Amino acid sequence: MSAMAPSQTAPLFEVSDLTPSPGQPSWSFALNQGEVLGIYGPSGGGKSVLLKKLADLLTHDGCVALNGRAQNDWSPQAWRARVMLFAAETAWWLDTVGEHFRQEIDQAWLKMALEALQLSEAMLKQPVAQLSSGEKQRLALIRGIQYSPRVLLLDEVTANLDPHATAAVEGWLSQYLTEHGACAIWVSHDAEQLKRVASCQRQL
Repeated sequence: MSAMAPSQTAPLFEVSDLTPSPGQPSWSFALNQGEVLGIYGPSGGGKSVLLKKLADLLTHDGCVALNGRAQNDWSPQAWRARVMLFAAETAWWLDTVGEHFRQEIDQAWLKMALEALQLSEAMLKQPVAQLSSGEKQRLALIRGIQYSPRVLLLDEVTANLDPHATAAVEGWLSQYLTEHGACAIWVSHDAEQLKRVASCQRQL
């Protein structure tokens, strides 16, 4: 990938000449603070693969940059903390929910986040195995947002939620993007959702 020099005027997140999946035309786009790119298309079309490339989980062509600094100028860990993938299927590696959160987390913030996403504090003590898919999706969002990423790569993050919980997630994420000067790429099969949340849309 070609290097990009940091620039005060660079977009927050910029992608140049990246091929989402083999045989597809390359993509180039830029997102500024608060913007959301909505991506839609048939299952198996490469949407999740694209997000994994942007998160530096798969090798790819082209160039991806954050604040004008190319992806390959970051360590993988530093990049993924700032350009964070929220997968459709959540992963959990410890027994209870609370073990997945930092010990030094702001407890007031955590309480507000749980309330905003219609979750109880008691869930933090529950075994992950006892949670529903929708509860896991919302808790995984909070788990990632605690690290204050600048770019959210959202892969069907409300697929298992009812309309009320979906609206709560959309509102909470929108507030986060505004307050933290972040941006997002939101993959969804729900056309009405993308109309609500996306600044622009693109088919894959």
